[in-house]
Amino acid sequence: MQQNLIAQAEAWLAEDPDSETRDELAKLIEARDLDALADRFGGTLQFGTAGLRGELGAGPMRMNRAVVIRAAAGLAAYLKAQGHTGGLVVIGYDARYKSADFARDTAAVMTGAGLRAAVLPRPLPTPVLAYAIRHLGAVAGVEVTASHNPPRDNGYKVYLGDGSQIVPPADAEIAAEIAGVASLHDVPRPDSGWETLGDEVLRAYLERTDAVLTPGSPRTANVVYTAMHGVGKDVVLAAWERAGFPAPVLVEEQAEPDPAFPTVAFPNPEEPGAMDLAFARARETAPDIVIANDPDADRCAVAVPHDGDWRMLRGDEVGALLAEHLVRKGVTGAFAESIVSSSLLGRIAEAAGLRHEETLTGFKWIARVEGLAYGYEEALGYCVDPEGVRDKDGITAALLVAELASVLKEEGRTLSDLLDDLAVAHGLHATDQLSVRVEDLGVIANAMRRLREQPPAALAGLTVTSAEDLTRGSGALPPTDGLRYHLDGAFKARVIVRPSGTEPKLKCYLEVVVPVADASGLAAARAEADGVLGAIKRDLAAAAGI
Repeated sequence: MQQNLIAQAEAWLAEDPDSETRDELAKLIEARDLDALADRFGGTLQFGTAGLRGELGAGPMRMNRAVVIRAAAGLAAYLKAQGHTGGLVVIGYDARYKSADFARDTAAVMTGAGLRAAVLPRPLPTPVLAYAIRHLGAVAGVEVTASHNPPRDNGYKVYLGDGSQIVPPADAEIAAEIAGVASLHDVPRPDSGWETLGDEVLRAYLERTDAVLTPGSPRTANVVYTAMHGVGKDVVLAAWERAGFPAPVLVEEQAEPDPAFPTVAFPNPEEPGAMDLAFARARETAPDIVIANDPDADRCAVAVPHDGDWRMLRGDEVGALLAEHLVRKGVTGAFAESIVSSSLLGRIAEAAGLRHEETLTGFKWIARVEGLAYGYEEALGYCVDPEGVRDKDGITAALLVAELASVLKEEGRTLSDLLDDLAVAHGLHATDQLSVRVEDLGVIANAMRRLREQPPAALAGLTVTSAEDLTRGSGALPPTDGLRYHLDGAFKARVIVRPSGTEPKLKCYLEVVVPVADASGLAAARAEADGVLGAIKRDLAAAAGI
């Protein structure tokens, strides 16, 4: 066992093109640190519909240049097998550690495989890459990003020529090609031959953002904006200026790209503390709203004044607000959401006479809904211009939120007032999440097994009327690792439990629907919903053993 592990590490070391990870690995081999070597060589990062994502470091269980070169070679082989020899692959990247290196390696591998490669000119938002694929007629795209993961992570997201992320069976077919890469020495990687794009694609993307706004609409909302140490600031400022909104007040400490993310524990607007600096800036400047992007700017978070301070809106609340705004703008087509998002979208669509669709989690599924006009999921992802970007786009979503806030401002109203209107019209759809981050993935597996073997009969005093194991799939949904419960009693409720596809987390999505007769009953309904959601959390945690 020991000799086999050392031999594996030495073979990897002989091929590793990166001096940094070579040094790391050589020291572990010299020290005979078997635990650290087993952690790096106990398997391989699995390529799936989320591509690759993991901690930076040496070995097949880490993100590094050797892993990326193999992934790029597998993707190139897949594209050629699909008849795309000579086709264009567009490559974008964020400002994380090693992102530029991974992008360059991908371009070299594509060029060496006989494909054409074009790299975006600098670190840019993921939506710009998603837009560029269709704009340039590419056969595929790669975005090097770990989105909102911790600083030591990076990732590799793959899109096909329709501009949306890969789904089965493409992921398994690409993974098989990656597994077939025997040696990095067999992968041609020329030093040149690919194109570095100029700003033409970015300008075209910015021109496309005009499509989400109504000509002549109010543009008066004042905004505090944070890029969360990511790549969103310059593109957001350009979009704001183009649209004619007042320039956002920046959270300067988080405005520039910084792969260390020094002011936040996790660079995710949903995480506790991540918005503290933005709220402090808002207390100083009293804007109408606060807007945040995650580091690759494909997500959009919104906060509103509340009881003399600031409150983050849940993703479901922003999703409902954008849906109602689009309905009032006369948008037609399908309104789609993932199964973990609020059922309120279905009520809004039904009232407007629009088709409503549910998909599995992820915009790889939402973006494929036929006739899509609007799609969202509760994790702060919104697709408001499917013809431009077939993925979540935190910049066009931010523009649309600012337009809605401006329209309401002209009426002497706020986003919170519109949320009240929606609750009265459709019932208060209150959502919450029980999210457990783990060090040992076995905790997640044990929780899922326990819930499958001993499904709860009731949660928070509400009877579980149906318990679905989503691994079985259905006519409407492909199989996925998840459980869905519907509850009935004093109120109707829904619970979905699933492992995260991008982080070591077990995620439980809760919704309770409380009828509201009129605005005077809102406060009591919210208090009642909070109590029920809290009780569901406690009972579900006990049932799952977490």
